[in-house]
Amino acid sequence: MVLVVAVIRPFGGSEACVAVPAALLVMGIGAVSLPDARSELAELAPVVGFLAAVLVLSQMCSAEGLFDWCGMWIARAAKGRSDRLLVGVFVAASLVTVVFSLDATVVLMTPVVSITAARLHVRARPHLYACGHLSNTASLLLPVSNLTNLLALGASGLTFTRFAVLMGLPWLAAIVVEFLLFRVFFASDLTAAQPADAHDVEPELQTPRVALVTVAATLVGFVVTSAVGVSPAWAAAAGAVVLAAHAVARRKTDVRGILRSVDVPFLVFVLALAVVVRAVIDNGLDHVLRGWLPHPNGLLGLLGIAAIAAIAANVVNNLPAVLMLVPLVASGGPAAVLAVLLGVNIGPNLTYTGSLATMLWRRVLQQHRHASRFTDFTKLGLLTTPAALIAAVVALWASLALTGM
Repeated sequence: MVLVVAVIRPFGGSEACVAVPAALLVMGIGAVSLPDARSELAELAPVVGFLAAVLVLSQMCSAEGLFDWCGMWIARAAKGRSDRLLVGVFVAASLVTVVFSLDATVVLMTPVVSITAARLHVRARPHLYACGHLSNTASLLLPVSNLTNLLALGASGLTFTRFAVLMGLPWLAAIVVEFLLFRVFFASDLTAAQPADAHDVEPELQTPRVALVTVAATLVGFVVTSAVGVSPAWAAAAGAVVLAAHAVARRKTDVRGILRSVDVPFLVFVLALAVVVRAVIDNGLDHVLRGWLPHPNGLLGLLGIAAIAAIAANVVNNLPAVLMLVPLVASGGPAAVLAVLLGVNIGPNLTYTGSLATMLWRRVLQQHRHASRFTDFTKLGLLTTPAALIAAVVALWASLALTGM
């Protein structure tokens, strides 16, 4: 019920309006004890802190014009052709997801893509759906690209760089498969006739050097903090402070704008949802999942774990799914944990409730007067999600074999 209300938002308010009472209810009826709820919140607090820092960092990059600058280069590379624009969107959205996490692709990149498609007079549908899908699929590469990755990193026993090395090939394989299937699914949109002289000239935008340097330094900070055992949230927070100070000094934002970018109601929703899911886990779901999970031996074992993780993500959302599954598979080593991440990161492209990013994506589309039809979303998900998941698992199996794990 919490997830359905979060998707539909019948009262027009925050998702937290229902999630918080639901969390209080499950504690009140004894479905989850107060100490367990407190433990769950304490475990999730650093991850939510990282999300808050990345939201500010992303918004400050937007204020500095970084995403508009990306849109300018995408449009120029497209040269008025929708198929070329799709290539540019796939590249840009994938990189934005890797660096800024999936929420930046949804909240900041999607509007830029919408404006770019309108300026080039091409159908926006393929490119907007690409942002939605890549916010999930492209979040495999780095531990900081998705909250699910951060939650699972400790259980995997991997360092920041080791994680990236093992996930590099699955990340690339999933994106390539998605791109090829997008070309098939949206063939009519990509080849639609366009007026030869209807394209606006792309405005010349100044290179946002401060934002680019800060982002590069933040990425280095992610690696360094991970190496010394410090939360990457500190690196993200440092980058956010630097850009926020620069943006305020240049009057591109103010303190209120910075506070709004934190999106406190959404962070509260994430915490409340974790308590609700803990109640579901403690009342039988963990035993059901434990009986279904195969042993992570060989390719078939990894495929089975990834498939169950994908199903769980679509049933209870990907963030709760990783909280449920990682403790159950951690004894199987990093291979099993990474297989879970493939399932909970790629699988959500199948349904609206699969991930928080997809929920945000639908809200952004509505704000910019674009429709996301349930039938189109589902058909595209059925076409791309199983294929991308299988390709990624095979690539993970190959990466593990090549590295001797």
